[in-house]
Amino acid sequence: MLPKTTPALSASSIQIRRAEAVVNIAGGSVEPGAAEKLEALVSEFGIEVRVTSAEPKGIDAAVRKAVSAAPDLVIILAGDGTARLAAQLCGLSGPLVASLPGGTMNVLPNALYKGLAWYDALKVSLSEGMIRSVAGGEVDGHSFYVAAILGTPALWTPAREAIRSMDLRNAWSKARLALSHAFSGKLHFVLDHRRNLKAEALAVLCPTVSRVCVDERAFEAAALNPEGAADAFRLGLNTLKGDWRRDPSVSAERCLYAYAWAERPIPCILDGELQMLGSKVEIKFKPTAFRALVPRQEGNRDIELTADVNGYNFESRT
Repeated sequence: MLPKTTPALSASSIQIRRAEAVVNIAGGSVEPGAAEKLEALVSEFGIEVRVTSAEPKGIDAAVRKAVSAAPDLVIILAGDGTARLAAQLCGLSGPLVASLPGGTMNVLPNALYKGLAWYDALKVSLSEGMIRSVAGGEVDGHSFYVAAILGTPALWTPAREAIRSMDLRNAWSKARLALSHAFSGKLHFVLDHRRNLKAEALAVLCPTVSRVCVDERAFEAAALNPEGAADAFRLGLNTLKGDWRRDPSVSAERCLYAYAWAERPIPCILDGELQMLGSKVEIKFKPTAFRALVPRQEGNRDIELTADVNGYNFESRT
């Protein structure tokens, strides 16, 4: 085991020899020539890399092929859904993951790389990076690594994305749809098998974005409870601006497990993507979901590594 005074190891010390990269050429943050730039950058570090450029309809198959090749590192330059798929496929025992911001929202990449552009995030991760063991969650078989937002306020997300794209007509249509579903039925839920609660929505945040669970050992569960149309409208605006956690109708606590139910199928945002779930769902905390290659930053946990014939053993320290 390395002495406690040893700094976070660089990517070269982690001995990344072979990488697979997948680029969504239609990604919202992917510029022309990005695949070539990515290949040249990785090659500068003496890493053998195969880059696959894919259209959206072929991106899932490309990611699955990249992970099945069992490289040391899987690099993703695509949107939130692709980042979530790569993390889920690699898991804790698979390749390291570098999910770079190549989509519109870039929820997971921004949580890991603190807003760095994809080229800068990859360069600093390869030159002076560290391994971060990332916590996550699971909702009825669907993995998430940033947040799951259950309930009708989740329907505001498509409106927010339309505003980001300056598609105001579509934004107004989506906002009207979200408002029409407000107060259509409360979401009931239980946190850690405690008392029954109800709210308009439940947001379950992973430690990657939580301001409460800085020890990375639990979810932050936030209940969203607008009391009337005015509250719902304000909460909707805050959701559009990304400031919903500051809304006075929101209360939060820690948990490891949640069970939620409603009279109808439950809208849910998983790491920025809207999905419809069943009327009853379980949410489980996964303290170590996958391993990410990230820049060394204040607040990231350092990783101690010891090499053996099977790869690396690691444990966190603060």
